[in-house]
Amino acid sequence: MPPKKRTPQNKEIKQNTLDNSNGKSPINVDDSVISPSKHKDKDGDFVELCNKLQVTNSLCNHAWSIWKKVSDSIDKLPDSTTKEWAACLFVAVIDLDVSILGFTDAQKAAGLNVKQFLEVLRNLDVNIDIISSKVNTAVGRLEKKYDVSLALYQKFDKIWHDIYSQASDAQSTEIFKSIWTMFLLAKGSFLQMEDDLVISFQLLVCVLEFFIKRISPSLLKPQYNTKVTPTRSSRRNQTKAKQRPPELNEALLEVLCKENECSLDEVKNLYETVFCRFLESSGVLKIQDLPTFEELSLKYEDTVHKTKDFDGRLFFNSQEQSHQEKAIPQVECTPKKSLSLEPPLVVPQTPVRATLYSVQQLKVSLTSASDQPSEILMTYFKNCTVNPTEGIIRRAERLGEQFSQAFTQVVGSGCSGHANQRFALGVRLYYRVMESLLKSEEKRLSVQNFSKLLNDSTFHSSLLACALEVVMATYGSGLATDTDLSFPWLLGVFQLHGFDFYKVIESFIKAEPSLNRDIVKHLERCEHMIIETIAWRTNSPLFELLQQAEDSRPEPAEPPAVLHHPPQHSHTAADLYLSPMRPGTRPLPAPSQERSPPSSTAPQPPTAATAAATSSQPPAHTSRPPRSNSLSHFYKKLYRVAYLRLKKLCTPLLSDHPELEPIIWTLLQHTLKDEYDLLRDRHLDQLLMSAMYAICKVKFVDLRFKTIVTAYKELPNTNQETFKHVLISEGKYDSIIVFYNMVFMQKLKTNILQYASSRLPTLSPIPHIPRSPYKMPNSPLRVPGSSNVYVSPMKNCASPMTPRSRILISIGESFGNSERFQKINEMVKSSEWTLKRRADGAGGPKPLKRLRFDMDGQDEPDSSKPSGGSALIQKLTEMNSTRSRMQEQKMKEEAELMREEVSTSAEKNE
Repeated sequence: MPPKKRTPQNKEIKQNTLDNSNGKSPINVDDSVISPSKHKDKDGDFVELCNKLQVTNSLCNHAWSIWKKVSDSIDKLPDSTTKEWAACLFVAVIDLDVSILGFTDAQKAAGLNVKQFLEVLRNLDVNIDIISSKVNTAVGRLEKKYDVSLALYQKFDKIWHDIYSQASDAQSTEIFKSIWTMFLLAKGSFLQMEDDLVISFQLLVCVLEFFIKRISPSLLKPQYNTKVTPTRSSRRNQTKAKQRPPELNEALLEVLCKENECSLDEVKNLYETVFCRFLESSGVLKIQDLPTFEELSLKYEDTVHKTKDFDGRLFFNSQEQSHQEKAIPQVECTPKKSLSLEPPLVVPQTPVRATLYSVQQLKVSLTSASDQPSEILMTYFKNCTVNPTEGIIRRAERLGEQFSQAFTQVVGSGCSGHANQRFALGVRLYYRVMESLLKSEEKRLSVQNFSKLLNDSTFHSSLLACALEVVMATYGSGLATDTDLSFPWLLGVFQLHGFDFYKVIESFIKAEPSLNRDIVKHLERCEHMIIETIAWRTNSPLFELLQQAEDSRPEPAEPPAVLHHPPQHSHTAADLYLSPMRPGTRPLPAPSQERSPPSSTAPQPPTAATAAATSSQPPAHTSRPPRSNSLSHFYKKLYRVAYLRLKKLCTPLLSDHPELEPIIWTLLQHTLKDEYDLLRDRHLDQLLMSAMYAICKVKFVDLRFKTIVTAYKELPNTNQETFKHVLISEGKYDSIIVFYNMVFMQKLKTNILQYASSRLPTLSPIPHIPRSPYKMPNSPLRVPGSSNVYVSPMKNCASPMTPRSRILISIGESFGNSERFQKINEMVKSSEWTLKRRADGAGGPKPLKRLRFDMDGQDEPDSSKPSGGSALIQKLTEMNSTRSRMQEQKMKEEAELMREEVSTSAEKNE
């Protein structure tokens, strides 16, 4: 039953290259420079490469051991293995945590560009346990940093051509290289997190200002040369021991920020707090005139050597430049509203421009919002039994201080201003969404006293964290890379449980219609991360709810019998925070009566009208224990996420054995419901892959863990840590193979073996998979039966609802003139006439009655009239019904045609 590789009963748990408990390397380290005579057991060319790079004996030994694992795991070695050897050496550098060999040194030795060399590093991991999780993390960070640097370089190259009148001459090229190298120096010296795209770009703008104001105005294009006044260095100042930073040219900086859609206030703050400190410490101010590329390069090389980082000057190389166009895809931006009837052009944007545009749009959307509770919110607060105003404001101030402190620790000590600005945006969004939520709850419940909800500290922390997560994601929207500030970083800052944060996500999205598609997808991904792993951390309140449910023996969080049914309704955030426990809807019979047939006097489910009256009377029978709204809601989503992940894995791996999918799902569903403690400090996908392997094993289907893992890596939003770094026992981690053998199989052996029989136990039904509640139609929906009529939900329409809109009308507002409405009628009639012609000419559905907006219920099959709504909405409903009938009619006619063909064929054969 266990996999062939690494039987745990005969082998101790393997530690990763670095011991996870104490961080010390178990490898014997020989720091002496390599001596070829000590490495006669290795390939001569490999030893020669190590000698050329001047590595140590221990590094050579460790790199060779990695290569042996790689070569043993592949069927055929390549003709030249130099690039793989160079990659093994760099992996050994990370494992041993030494600075002997930098990334660029290894990359150049391999003869590859950065992306190609990173790909070789990824491909080394042909088995689960060759590359350590520490290496995966380091390589991932390098790749993210490279993507950010490349995006910034592309943007800088474009800006430079907009600034310099002759951007391709020798003098311009020299200055161009100097600016970029100084930026790399400043970024590496004073930004602890270098993959924040917005702050890094703002620093680049500061460097541009420093250089441009020292360039002769005659070499600049018109919008810049008028802002520059030639300045001469004072020799008296040059003799002083300490040089003062140069004065900021605000007019020039304003032009740079305006041309690049950058926040002037944020750039000025960064200039004063970060860039000036860099100028003082780097010695640049002591250099007469402009610092040269050679002078700056000497300083930068020391930084590259110490950090083992890639060399940011590599973009000057033609090989990297040819790779740039493929490396960073262009980002499309929603076009601005066009008054013409022609479709507006969708202009491709660079990641930097897309990010700055998203930030600007967020700021515009929050212009009317306040950083203090509105009058409407204050009214809600005053209606509470206990006024929460003071607590809400104090809590926001306290969390703001925590956020600023944590932000500067990650990004850099001079970035507190950026932290305050981002938090201020989050607070505005927080108050606006809170107001929207309360209005919705008032309408739903017909109450105005929300004292319990508004005095719930966890609710407010979660709502503010969600608003701030939107802001943070917007600032990082240009590149789809995780940074140190990415979710779940905010949970740690606010000391918030993921399960509590999860409760507010769905309601937040529905309450804030201005969220763009990327941000909605980001919040949905946050929810999935919580469901998959964050909610299962040891200190999570989820386990307390599960324990309470187990102790009181209620019905399962998601009864297997109704998994296939759609949810009756979506619980709001108020539901999940205010009433985590709800009374059961039916009583349980007393133990002595469980096997008795029901009688006419058996207790009936209480109705809402009698609930209050019966609550004070002693129950005649044991009632069903309370059931948790939040737990039930969570498990519904857990099952759907789990099944969708399983289906994505089964499709490529078990297409020849479709009968195994429901069996695997039954085992997985049983594990999640009855053995949920296996998820403690683990990942949902670890149980999923283990369940798949177990069922294939007992059904004698040849599916190895290596194959499962290979397919798993191709799924979106997966991480190699999931199968490389699995909790085995307290403080000890290993690969998923060891987890399966030592934990999963031992716990579920009896349950797994029952699926080996030809008589299978009852299989769990497949969970209902509804449309995601987060796929809100930001784009218009096409009216059925028409190719040119679309309907969108009403919003603050600052841009067209579709790039190809011809006519835009908002129901409930003035049409402007009757001609526009007549055009819509003509378009609908035209589409109906097209359907008729197609039906007559192609033998399709028979012509239908003409649909008209002024005749309600014209085409209802039972002559019933749709309830409520405008004539337009009613007619859209009719169109949908008509489309369905057309499809059914077409299917019937095709079936009749097939029967006729079969009958004709049979007659011919006779």
